[in-house]
Amino acid sequence: MYELFYYPGNASLAPHFLLEEVGAPFELRLVDRKRDGQKDPEYMKVNPMGRIPTLVDGGLVLFESAAICLHLADRHPRAGLVPTVGTGERAHLYKWLMFLTNTIQPDFLAFYYPAKHTTDADGIAAVKTAAERRLDAAYAVVNEALGKGGPYLLGETLSVADFYLLMLTRWGRAQTNQPKKLPNVRRCVDLVSDRPSVQRALATEGLNPVF
Repeated sequence: MYELFYYPGNASLAPHFLLEEVGAPFELRLVDRKRDGQKDPEYMKVNPMGRIPTLVDGGLVLFESAAICLHLADRHPRAGLVPTVGTGERAHLYKWLMFLTNTIQPDFLAFYYPAKHTTDADGIAAVKTAAERRLDAAYAVVNEALGKGGPYLLGETLSVADFYLLMLTRWGRAQTNQPKKLPNVRRCVDLVSDRPSVQRALATEGLNPVF
C-alpha cells in the first residue's frame, strides 16, 4: 500500500489525484505545515529538504511531485496516463511536465513567498510582481498550445500532465490574471476537475471545488 505524505492543497495534490485515478490502495499521512511538520526530524528522514510531498512505495521513498506522478502512472499502465516510452507522445509528456514543474511552479513559489527570493526587504513587492508577469507569459504558452490541439496537453489523450496543470491552475486563483480565465486552459482543467478521482481527492482534503 502506498503512503502519501501531504498537506491540503499543496504540491501533494497532483499525486493525490493520481492515486485516486489509478485506483490503488493508499494511506494519507498529514504533514502539518501549521506546526512546521515538514521540518520535523522524523519527516526529514524521508524528505531531507523538508518539503511536501513524499511517497512511500514499499522500500522505495520518493519526493518531488512530478516524479511521484510519473512513478504512479508507470506502475499502473492500465490507467493509460502515460504514453509508451520512446515515442514522440512520451517526449511531449516530458516536455509539458517539465515546463509545469521547472517554469510555472517555481514562479508560484516566488509569487507566494517573495521574501524567500530576495535579501532586500524593499524588493519583496518587485519579486512578486515579476513572478506574476512570468506566470502570465507561461500560461499564455500553455493556452496557445491547448488551442492548437487539446482538449488535453497531449491532444485527445488525458495524461499526468493534465492533473498537474489542474493543481497549478488552482494555485493561480490569487493572480490578477487568473489562468482559469484563459479559455483553453479552462476547457482542459474543467474536464479534469469533473473526474470522480479529482472530486474524491478534493473532498478528502477538505478543499473547495476548483471553480
